[in-house]
Amino acid sequence: SGLGKTHLLFAIRNKIYSEHPNINIVYVKGDDFTNEMVGSIKSDTTAQFREKYRKAHVLLVDDIQFLSGKESSQVEFFHTFETLFQAGKQIVLTSDRPPKEINAISDRLRTRFEAGVFADISLPDLETRIAIIEAKAAQLNFDMPSDITRYVAEKLNKNIRQLDGAVTKIKAFSQLTGETPSILMA
Repeated sequence: SGLGKTHLLFAIRNKIYSEHPNINIVYVKGDDFTNEMVGSIKSDTTAQFREKYRKAHVLLVDDIQFLSGKESSQVEFFHTFETLFQAGKQIVLTSDRPPKEINAISDRLRTRFEAGVFADISLPDLETRIAIIEAKAAQLNFDMPSDITRYVAEKLNKNIRQLDGAVTKIKAFSQLTGETPSILMA
């Protein structure tokens, strides 16, 4: 979580649209897929729901792990996946863990997920975290001293959102108190 999976999906979408503006790209979050499916059953619009997803040239699903434990959603997604796969369409999934670690997901989905190409987005190293902090500070027009930047980069290493939040909080605290940013403030 917080490593840029959603940004990667949007980058894929934007790249495809820039080269093929008329292509049918469908983006959905895993939990929204379930909510839409349930809504389509209640409103008797399952045919439209299926058509939306099964007519996609590219299907981008963010946080597929949210289908975990939802059998009906998994069945529906399996058939959508198969329809698109058999038609040679592109399917891109993100998850906060590898398929083998997603609990309560059917084996037939797991094996299909495992058959694809994986891109592991790992935690950023210290230099990358420093660069992220510097970029965020520049975006906020905030002159954050290098010793504080390094301190924050060393202390926060779980995800990028932590880094963004820290820079925002240090700037806000500095402005509210009128104090110069310091290690103690950080």
